[in-house]
Amino acid sequence: MPRHYYITTFGCQMNKADSERMAGVLEAMGLEPVAEPDDADVLLYNTCTIRDNAEQKLYSYLGRQAKRKHQDPNLTLIVAGCLAQQEGEQLLRRVPEVDLVMGPQYANRLGELLEQVWQGQQVVATDPLHIVEDITKPRRDSTVTAWVNVIYGCNERCTYCVVPAVRGQEQSRRPEAIRAEIEELAAQGYKEVTLLGQNIDAYGRDLPGITPEGRRQHTFTDLLYYIHDVPGIERIRFATSHPRYFTERLIRACAELPKVCKHFHIPFQSGDNEILKAMARGYTRERYLQLIETIRRYMPDAAISADAIVGFPGETEEQFQRTLDLVAEVGFDQLNTAAYSPRPNTPAATWENQVPEEIKEDRLQRLNHLVAAIAKERSQRYLGREEVVLVEGVNPKDSQQVYGRTDGNRLTYLPGDIETLRGQLVRVRIIEARAFSLSGVPLAEHSLVGS
Repeated sequence: MPRHYYITTFGCQMNKADSERMAGVLEAMGLEPVAEPDDADVLLYNTCTIRDNAEQKLYSYLGRQAKRKHQDPNLTLIVAGCLAQQEGEQLLRRVPEVDLVMGPQYANRLGELLEQVWQGQQVVATDPLHIVEDITKPRRDSTVTAWVNVIYGCNERCTYCVVPAVRGQEQSRRPEAIRAEIEELAAQGYKEVTLLGQNIDAYGRDLPGITPEGRRQHTFTDLLYYIHDVPGIERIRFATSHPRYFTERLIRACAELPKVCKHFHIPFQSGDNEILKAMARGYTRERYLQLIETIRRYMPDAAISADAIVGFPGETEEQFQRTLDLVAEVGFDQLNTAAYSPRPNTPAATWENQVPEEIKEDRLQRLNHLVAAIAKERSQRYLGREEVVLVEGVNPKDSQQVYGRTDGNRLTYLPGDIETLRGQLVRVRIIEARAFSLSGVPLAEHSLVGS
């Protein structure tokens, strides 16, 4: 049986969490990780299909490893994740050397699928599947912070997005199972959890139960209250939110619960109402701005990040300018930007009013320039301030420094010994503020929070 594995992960936090779960399955089967793909006899590519460039990169990697497989027939090639779900058997026709194609819903069934492969089968696992409560043990990349899935899939129908087609319908985990996983993480020494969902604010819509007041018994707000008091967990983050479901009740809970980090990732995608309608996002520019105002009313210093798309079909220069105006008005701490990329089996990909590539690229550069300027300006508010940093690792560029993140999710570097500080909450004075990171010094030799 193969003894060594290597996983390459493309895409979002959900994919990273899935990769950790699949690594856990492989190690439970006796395989060991290696540092280089060419040293592995099981290669797994956990794929993304949000952008075309991720697809092209995957096929480049696969082409190289397919040649290697002709020299080493014992090499096992696996393509998992969203692109695998989208392409299915077509992927095998394009790269017949692949042994296993499996959608994201099959992450915790990797073991049984691999057994079929090693019995001589070429396997495609992309049929819709109900995700049973996951009993696999992830091989987590960090000993300080951990992903915790709370809802799988997405029921939205944004006209540009392939996620619902490849990740399936919403499936919420039971609150008791989520809390049990977090309690186990705390027992293992983890200090921070990030709750994950493609549309996390939709948590609980598919779970039964109505309160005496007539509202859903299981909401994401209720889940935050339910897990907040797990001993040992110091910080709780969550992603990704949808503006349509981000309620004032949830905002109030985030303000009241001290462990919930005051950082919110809320994609807006476009600043123009006509484009938002064409995207089928279900909210307006005004609704989004009202949401940000409400967050800052409860938490004036909250960090806000988002996603934006430029060059959506039919976008005019005036409509793009409204996106620039919204970015300037909100003042995002961070913004993930992308030029629109037509995706298979999505309505927008078939429209005739596609924006030329050179215009999309120009708009993306202009937006990125504004984003960097605003982020640098926003960072200045940290200068001289005291922040609490959860130390995660060593600065790869300076072994005398460690890094961690503030409550507001700012990457922060400080001098220190990782063996002493890993997993510790350290009080730091910020002495340098860059657009997307900070540098600081511990306030005192014994500056651990709670010491």
